[in-house]
Amino acid sequence: MMRAAVLEEIGKLRLKQVPVPEPGPGEVLVRIEANTICGTDLRIISGAKTAGVRPGVILGHEFAGRVAAVGRGVDGVPVGAQVTCSIVVSCQRCRACLSGREQLCENLVLFGYELDGGLAEYLLVPRIAMDHGNLVVLEKEIPATTLALAEPVSCCLNGAGQVAVAPGESVVVLGTGPIGLLHIALAKLAGATTILAAGREGRLAAATDFGATCTFALTGEALTAEVRERTNGRGADVVIVAVGDLTLANQALELAAIGGRVNYFAGFPKGKTASIDPNLIHYRELAVTGGSNARRADVRRAVELLSSGALDVGRLVTHRFPLAELEAAVTAVARRDGLKVAVMPAAG
Repeated sequence: MMRAAVLEEIGKLRLKQVPVPEPGPGEVLVRIEANTICGTDLRIISGAKTAGVRPGVILGHEFAGRVAAVGRGVDGVPVGAQVTCSIVVSCQRCRACLSGREQLCENLVLFGYELDGGLAEYLLVPRIAMDHGNLVVLEKEIPATTLALAEPVSCCLNGAGQVAVAPGESVVVLGTGPIGLLHIALAKLAGATTILAAGREGRLAAATDFGATCTFALTGEALTAEVRERTNGRGADVVIVAVGDLTLANQALELAAIGGRVNYFAGFPKGKTASIDPNLIHYRELAVTGGSNARRADVRRAVELLSSGALDVGRLVTHRFPLAELEAAVTAVARRDGLKVAVMPAAG
């Protein structure tokens, strides 16, 4: 038996004993060492997010661990190897998959939503995920809490790829939570010379640490005026919305320069809408995109960046809890304690 965080019903996440999965042919059993918690987990627990979520699922989609056992027919995956996994299991047949957007698969299933996730002592990687190459085996080991960040980093890589920051460009990141901080770090890695971050006062120092050249806790007209001043009146080449605040939907367009790119990376409240001025897009010839989930290639790239040290973001994890203290870990995320919270199932 093993301990696992089971979503018994909407609003009820319970730590309970469940059988340890046994890997069948083509499957791999992973012993989880770290699983970071994100805002999406909170929305699943509360019932704000239900699409694709199976009642009774084990939560957790940002995980890292080691191979505990392999099923018959699995080659090249040694027991004890450090691993993570692309959480997107796609059909490889639908129009989205065939067009290179497997993360938007029409028959999508996700670890921590439909497939059991990483808030447990063990996780089973099913045959379909193995056949599709979802499992990533590390050549150079890194801290488990850093490797668990491969999932959010991969999602940010997908979003960042929509706007393709070039060296010397200016970037505005709206939101300074963990996702905003990762976008700041990626903009710095891409060579942006002006990185402006707007968010909560308590997170601005972290934004500077991750690469922002200027930070401010401003909103509305004051924010627009500050960005204009910092970009010589032009606006930013790239604007990334990293927080689901509907008031930012139109402001993001206002902050962009002529020919700028705007990425609505964050999800917004389900069923809610925002008003925008389409003339901002029309007359400034803006390119507007979204960003949802990540491809397997994004996950592999994230692992490369993290393991090489090119993307040094391990310090994003500021709080660690054993699995036995799951409730305290979830509470810490809800209270926005620190930056990122990790649950360590092997810690007791």
